[in-house]
Amino acid sequence: MSPIAETLKADPSAQAPFPGADASQLDQLKRAFAQVGYELRQQIVGQEPVLEALFVGVPGLAKTLLISTLAQALSLQSKRIQFTPDLMPSDITGSDVLDEDPSSGKRSFRFVPGPVFTHILLADEINRTPPKTQAALLQSMAEGRVSAGGQTYELEAPFLVFATQNPIEQEGTYPLPEAQLDRFLFRVDVPYPSAADEVEVVRRTTLPNRPEVRHVLNREEVLAFQALAARVPVAPHVIEEAVAIVRATRPEDPTSPTELREWVAFGAGPRAGQALIAAAKARAALHGRFAAEVDDVRALASLVLRHRIVRSFRAEAAGVDVPELIARVLATRGKA
Repeated sequence: MSPIAETLKADPSAQAPFPGADASQLDQLKRAFAQVGYELRQQIVGQEPVLEALFVGVPGLAKTLLISTLAQALSLQSKRIQFTPDLMPSDITGSDVLDEDPSSGKRSFRFVPGPVFTHILLADEINRTPPKTQAALLQSMAEGRVSAGGQTYELEAPFLVFATQNPIEQEGTYPLPEAQLDRFLFRVDVPYPSAADEVEVVRRTTLPNRPEVRHVLNREEVLAFQALAARVPVAPHVIEEAVAIVRATRPEDPTSPTELREWVAFGAGPRAGQALIAAAKARAALHGRFAAEVDDVRALASLVLRHRIVRSFRAEAAGVDVPELIARVLATRGKA
């Protein structure tokens, strides 16, 4: 039995909702989560959704469709940017244009917002554009605002960025800087579908009509549920476990497993621990639970850490991938 479960058993008052929440709110969130999943499955076969991620996979695996369907189900605005080598930062954030009043001839600058001014942004094939343009997303992802022409413009909440990377064609691509990768909550490797799923994909996509996506939530409800998830309590030992997992990925840390020290060049930074706890809170709320547990942290560790760990040359030569390194860290922590 987990420490949280033992606490609930020993102290019935611990089963009471946390401040600002009640059982009906969590139940509504749980049912909405199931309904959104249903709408996604009506459009997409064999791929499970996540909430803010970098998707890595070959073309044709429904990454774009998944994101656009999610936006429709949540009644949110969505925009897509196709990243190319000639894309400029102003093509993302927007720019000032010179306007002239026909009657007076007076000229003035007016800011024209770019596609980043939306609720859900799809950065398609983000590794095809230079780092200078990739960096145009950093401020918006970190602060929810855009600076242009000496002015700062707030982005309307909620603001989520999904990005895709094509791992096949490497010519003309620019690997994402570590600072950019660290802004993403999750990295999801999108696999090929199973044979049965692929048959269903072909069947559905060749039908004359596709089912319409129903609106499950509106913007205000999404914001309310985001605030609810942020208030989910986390016991000190859960936070300590999240930090311990992150620190164990750093080769210079004494808690790092011995075999990892020669396979990891750089481990995850402090933002990984923040992401683990934020994601654990959301997972607990989506499942209708009043507190995040260690099991939530461990379940999400691979998604949170896999783009935050840099392998050493020896690991690359030996064919040891990042998910395997994370599994070894978790196995070591399981024995602690």
